[in-house]
Amino acid sequence: MKINTFSKFSILCGFTLATLLTTPSSFAAKQPATKHVASKKAAASKKAVASANAMPPLPAQESLAPNPPALAAKAWLLMDFDSGELLAAANVDEPLPPASLTKMMTSYIVEQALRSGKLKPSDMVSVSQNAWCRGTNTESCMYLPLNSQATVIDILRGIIVQSGNDASKAIAEHMAGSEEGFAKLMNEEAQKLGMTKTNFVNPTGLPDPAHKSSARDLAILARAIIRNSADYYAIYAEREFKYNGIKQGNRNALLYTDPTVDGLKTGHTQEAGFCLVTSSVRNGMRLITVVLNASSAKSRADESRTLLGWGFSSFEKVTPIQAAAVVGSAKVGFGKADAVAAGLAAPWMLTVPKGQQIQTAVEIKTGLEAPLAKGAVVGKVVATSNGKPIGEMPLVAQADVERSGLLLRGWQHVTKLFGK
Repeated sequence: MKINTFSKFSILCGFTLATLLTTPSSFAAKQPATKHVASKKAAASKKAVASANAMPPLPAQESLAPNPPALAAKAWLLMDFDSGELLAAANVDEPLPPASLTKMMTSYIVEQALRSGKLKPSDMVSVSQNAWCRGTNTESCMYLPLNSQATVIDILRGIIVQSGNDASKAIAEHMAGSEEGFAKLMNEEAQKLGMTKTNFVNPTGLPDPAHKSSARDLAILARAIIRNSADYYAIYAEREFKYNGIKQGNRNALLYTDPTVDGLKTGHTQEAGFCLVTSSVRNGMRLITVVLNASSAKSRADESRTLLGWGFSSFEKVTPIQAAAVVGSAKVGFGKADAVAAGLAAPWMLTVPKGQQIQTAVEIKTGLEAPLAKGAVVGKVVATSNGKPIGEMPLVAQADVERSGLLLRGWQHVTKLFGK
């Protein structure tokens, strides 16, 4: 009897202990599931917000090749670097906030000053109270110490790679005395380049109602940087820059994923959205893209990648006429020779839709007279496709033509008078 009682008591204690030990374990096992559900809900919420903020796809309003993509941006374009021709585009002339794409003009002015000798790479630039960046999360900074000095070349890297507002303000004050004075230089340069929809108020791109540019204008600026700043253009492809012990990466995501991309600049403010200007070279063809007001950093990279992919798969470089070819003969009056061979002065390449047929027509100037120097323009050759002009190149004299002597000139006058 005692044994039975003890046995029942043991069973009861064992059951109770088992319950106490297993209950926390089973409760803990349920926690990850609860957290997983919450995590899923948070992720879904983020996707919903991103979807709500996403720009609707904007179809091409002009395109030289079929089936251009529609991009989720407020304005976009694809430009051929060599000719400056738009290959596909949408909303390219609307003045929009350019955010830090503004700094392309800031860096361009610095580069041209270096090129002309007005600035030297080793010149020291002071950091004023106005230029100093306090490191808030509302702006990008190079983190120049207050009242310190930095070299022009470090400042240039701080502008291009780190998108430093402090670097931009410091060089503006160094070159023009103030941001306002530098903005005048920026606008003068914009006019020279033909940027007709642009007005700069500051060197940083920080929001201002009067601070605007267009996709076309920003592509024109990118083309000028690539063409005129060759000594410094490699900086636009640098993935990181370390200054004052702080290393920052370039925000252009395509530099890390596409080895053919070598620039140029990102931008972002709440007003401007996410912006990106890129340049890429494949098989000897350089294309420039501009994407303005995308919904996220990922979107601006994805849309630019899509545009480049379409461009390189849809277009090719062609040579209508070889540089050494003689394509015509120009009549020359009062010379020791009565005609001179005409040809191209330089190699000629056009970017056209793949498989497109090209025709050329030679136009020679009339009324040419000796003396005529080798290389003098004597006409032009025009390329057309489907009846539309797509490019032209000057034709030049392939040799000198000396003026004839007095007697020969007299005879030439007589024959000209009688139409012989």
